[in-house]
Amino acid sequence: MPKRALLSVSNKAGLPAFARGLARLGFELYSTGATRRTLEEASLDVRPVTDLTGGFPEILGGRVKTLHPGVHAGLLARRNRPEDIRELESRHLQLIDLLCVNLYPFAETRSRAGASFAEILEQVDVGGVAMARAAAKNHPDVIVVVRPERYIEVLSALQEGRVDAALRRRLAAEAFAHTAAYDAQISAWLQWDGDEDGAAFPPELTLSGQLAQPLRYGENPHQHAAFYRLGPDPGALGSAHQVQGPELSYNNIQDASAAYELVSEFARPAAAIIKHTNPCGLALGDDLATAYRKAFECDPRSAFGGVVAVNRILDVPTAEQILEVKTDVLLAPGLAPDAVEVLERRRNLRVLEVTPLRTQSIQVRSVPGGFLAQTWDHRGFDRQQCRVVSRRPPTTDEWTQLEFAWLTVKHVRSNAIVLASDFAAVGIGAGQMSRVEAAEIAVRRAGDRARGAVMASDALIPFADGAEAVLEAGVTAVIQPGGSIRDDEVVAAVDLAGGAMVLTGERHFRH
Repeated sequence: MPKRALLSVSNKAGLPAFARGLARLGFELYSTGATRRTLEEASLDVRPVTDLTGGFPEILGGRVKTLHPGVHAGLLARRNRPEDIRELESRHLQLIDLLCVNLYPFAETRSRAGASFAEILEQVDVGGVAMARAAAKNHPDVIVVVRPERYIEVLSALQEGRVDAALRRRLAAEAFAHTAAYDAQISAWLQWDGDEDGAAFPPELTLSGQLAQPLRYGENPHQHAAFYRLGPDPGALGSAHQVQGPELSYNNIQDASAAYELVSEFARPAAAIIKHTNPCGLALGDDLATAYRKAFECDPRSAFGGVVAVNRILDVPTAEQILEVKTDVLLAPGLAPDAVEVLERRRNLRVLEVTPLRTQSIQVRSVPGGFLAQTWDHRGFDRQQCRVVSRRPPTTDEWTQLEFAWLTVKHVRSNAIVLASDFAAVGIGAGQMSRVEAAEIAVRRAGDRARGAVMASDALIPFADGAEAVLEAGVTAVIQPGGSIRDDEVVAAVDLAGGAMVLTGERHFRH
């Protein structure tokens, strides 16, 4: 019996060569629309899909091409069941032995600037998904290929007669993953676009990612890991271009994420230095070099081996400073040509160009037996929502520093305390089980710089000692959510020191 291959793809990379190889192996080629034209232009003998559907034409402007028993019966018929074969013969239908299919470019259309709702909706593939699932279900009898990267492997296996059960199963799994990811992208588009608050979590949530790169290992060498991006060009780390340096590690990407999020908070030139996902330095400046210098001065010892992010095109003066200390990763929205030459002196420095985030998403964290999902903490600072509870209100300068400290502390692991002065974090206490200990660590790191600084606490200050620890060091103003049953005692301590206290009414836990 002749072997038949049905080819219907949106991504036509490598398709003519694959089809030519199938023809040489004795396959009859069948195809649809634009795929058929591509193959004919490559001088291949290819039959229309209507030869499988008894002449039933494409209808509804191409929306219906392969949704026909002539296609699906040919894909789903079980070769080891004579009754299936007899039924196909009685209805003059043909077996299909190989399906090569990939789906409409939904994600690419969705990410294209200016694409309308109707344009995106038209890229929701129906027939391709149905064929891929049918062939994958019947993979013991049908070879299904959804990725051009598999063409050479499949041709080689066919030629050598080694299309075994393991290969068929792996190709089927890949097909189901392909359609599952595709459906997840569509669901996310319909669910999250227009729902800025992300208040309506669906009863079923499917995650979709494209493998960006396998990683050498996870947090530790005995753990396996990989990095997946959300769609073809989501922006941020998913679209980052690595300019130089060794491969990124799992921990590099974790720290790079924290650094990117932090500098993205600010409109002014900003530089952040991250260590183990916590900032050990952050500052704003009139220029990038000043911002980096101030950030580095926050905690020079911890900056060693850190990850640096800036929110402006990297210039030479800033690049020169960064090379003065061991840095693992550098992120910037762009690099001046002269700065690239400077960075090349440290070839083991991983340098990433990072574009703004384009794909709306939710924050997901796995737990044993499931995963947690939440909207990202993009809440900024609104002075009008704050409430002054001390006798003395903050001065104009204190207000600006309190805003800076508040936007910074939300990026520090809880319990978190940030001391800030002159738009620089001068002392950071992160990840402590006791809030007063976080305050004491921040004071110790700030040293003399605590005098005249302000303090931000990511959550309520439960006891007066948390405020007293920084007030005694010279902090003049405090911002915190409030809500402790001992708020009055905390406010009294601030008043006694002549300081100012502002309550935001909301917290910024980061666990």
